[in-house]
Amino acid sequence: MTTDTMAQKPLPKTPVEQLLLPFQRFIHAEASSGILLIAVTALALVWANSPWADSYHHLWEIKFSVSLGEGFFTLDKSLHHWINDGLMSIFFFVVGLEIKREFLVGELRSIKQAVLPIAAAVGGMVVPAIIYTAFNAGQIGVAGWGIPMATDIAFALGVMALLGKRVPISLKVFLTALAIIDDIGAVLVIALFYTSQLSWVSLLVGFAFLGLMMIANRLGVRTPWLYAVLGLILWVAFLESGIHATVAGVLGAMAIPARMKINADDFLLHGRGLLQRFDNASIHGQSVLTNRRQRAVLQTLEDTCEAAQSPMQRLENTLHPWVAFGVIPIFALANAGISLSGDVSTMLNTPITIGIILGLVVGKQVGITLFSWLLVKSDLARLPKDIGWQHIYGASWLGGIGFTMSIFIATLAFPGGENLALLEQAKFGILTASLISGTVGWLILRKVKPVVNNAAA
Repeated sequence: MTTDTMAQKPLPKTPVEQLLLPFQRFIHAEASSGILLIAVTALALVWANSPWADSYHHLWEIKFSVSLGEGFFTLDKSLHHWINDGLMSIFFFVVGLEIKREFLVGELRSIKQAVLPIAAAVGGMVVPAIIYTAFNAGQIGVAGWGIPMATDIAFALGVMALLGKRVPISLKVFLTALAIIDDIGAVLVIALFYTSQLSWVSLLVGFAFLGLMMIANRLGVRTPWLYAVLGLILWVAFLESGIHATVAGVLGAMAIPARMKINADDFLLHGRGLLQRFDNASIHGQSVLTNRRQRAVLQTLEDTCEAAQSPMQRLENTLHPWVAFGVIPIFALANAGISLSGDVSTMLNTPITIGIILGLVVGKQVGITLFSWLLVKSDLARLPKDIGWQHIYGASWLGGIGFTMSIFIATLAFPGGENLALLEQAKFGILTASLISGTVGWLILRKVKPVVNNAAA
């Protein structure tokens, strides 16, 4: 058997790996996170409207405390707050890593590439916010103007994935870049407009530790645990500052090193040399377990592989499945359970629900398509290859899937207590609009074919 044949031969799988193979395939499928999210949302709705509804609501109010020293520092929050303020910070950390990657090596690395999705994202945020405000101006629900601005990137791309090869790769890239810009806008809205009274001392402490993370980056520190410890303190400081703690996740991601220790050429050179040393160290009939020289080479090879990846890349690859299949579904389970025991038609007629549904369903498609069209017609941008205006219009409908980020902003706009009814209306509007937008977007894109030349578009 030749070396090339050996290199192409798949590694043998243990019985456990074979048993887990269907689950691994599900996790790696693009649409899987969206399917899981739909299932968890349905579970939350059924649970919240079942005879066991009280157990659903009581579960999230269970208190958990973390203390340091005798009265030195205590965090005492409900499970719901730990999810929304804690787990979702990990989600925002991964969002921050994605934003940083897109600006360094992705579609946002140059103005020429970024201008079209930036314009589309701005339109998709401004128009929905205007529509919502028009229905809620001067009323208690006006605080929710940021809710319809958000797009759920996982859900939107999941719907696209269901269409398979019918959707051009360039359209997926366009929607991804648009959603990244949308996330930046959502983070800014949360930081600037959904912030309670500031504690400047806590804020200064937070930025001090963010500075330490930046210094560690400049010094070439690549140990994940150091950034984890500093990031945890950063999160606590922001939690106590009044700025929502999830913003700390995005800021912390900006401090993670994006540089590789060795480049591709050096990796190939070192790797080939190490493989040759491994081969030379082999002794007939002796296992690697008892061959000290081969074990040393394997450790060096592992270090070399790690040096060829940036900490940012490793963290994003490691955390993404945990976020997609853990953090977001738990968030959905804790937040999507709304009571439908009342009059649904009455809930549909509230200014908050109408503003959110029209903002996401109408505002997103109008804003994204109109701003894109204006930019192209002004010769400031061109449509990507294989994409026509029907593709942009179909993608603009998918932009109306707000879900995760919209629900998150709703919890900030209408925080519990006396605002519970308003929050229920907002969630109902988000779920309704996301269902409409996802369905119509899917129907449009499944009928559209790639275009060969859109130069005249």
